[in-house]
Amino acid sequence: MSDLLNIAYIQPDIKWHDINGNLKQYDNLISPINNADIIVMPEMFATGFTNQIEGLAQPMNGRIMSWMQEKSAQKNAAIIGSQLITDENGDNHNRLIMALPDGQIEWYDKRHLFRMGCENDTLTAGHEIKIFEFRGWHIRPIVCYDLRFPVWNRNKDNRYDLLICVAAWPTARHNIFEILLRARAIENQCYAVGVNRVGADGLNIDYAGGSIIVDIYGNVISRLPENAIGCGQATISLEKLNQYREKFPAILDADDFSIEI
Repeated sequence: MSDLLNIAYIQPDIKWHDINGNLKQYDNLISPINNADIIVMPEMFATGFTNQIEGLAQPMNGRIMSWMQEKSAQKNAAIIGSQLITDENGDNHNRLIMALPDGQIEWYDKRHLFRMGCENDTLTAGHEIKIFEFRGWHIRPIVCYDLRFPVWNRNKDNRYDLLICVAAWPTARHNIFEILLRARAIENQCYAVGVNRVGADGLNIDYAGGSIIVDIYGNVISRLPENAIGCGQATISLEKLNQYREKFPAILDADDFSIEI
């Protein structure tokens, strides 16, 4: 178990539908990162946010997955980002992957598909809340639009310490991204990481970035400049989180509920 967790996050200008070009870009961005425990990339980091399945969706043992596992082993860090995955049943998902240094993987399928972008017409929604355990931390992964739904993200019984949201969040709703991330951190008494992209995609949708790390009080402790390609980094403390939860145990007054899937 580690008290401190060093998080690096990458804010790229994703090349539209160019898997090889994007992986080369991430090679360059990840190369100088040292001593990170986790490296986070945006939603559909290798293709851009898209509904095109043919030629882009991959099996779990595909090129993108192999690259993530390779980088995880090289950096001795968990590598996180989402991609288009076709599962063993032939269903297509927006799947967040966490590749681990020992070669193992964890994954979460996006629950709330973005209907305004017709994502629900082509992909199958996930139905399971996942909490990953890594180096003594409990990590709750979500994907973009999931961030808007507080019940889905509710931290029942302090089951997770860190919320990670990989996103393709357009400039048109840019300020909402930070507001929701800070709210989720405050109401769930956890750290939160939100990673977004910059540039314009193949549908002429603009993205301004705004990738941040938020502490347990809702304060932004790390931020990348808007519209800038780059990597940010911050260290968070599990001891500080647990001390705060003991001092201010709001969870004891939380409402009980269940989620119907």
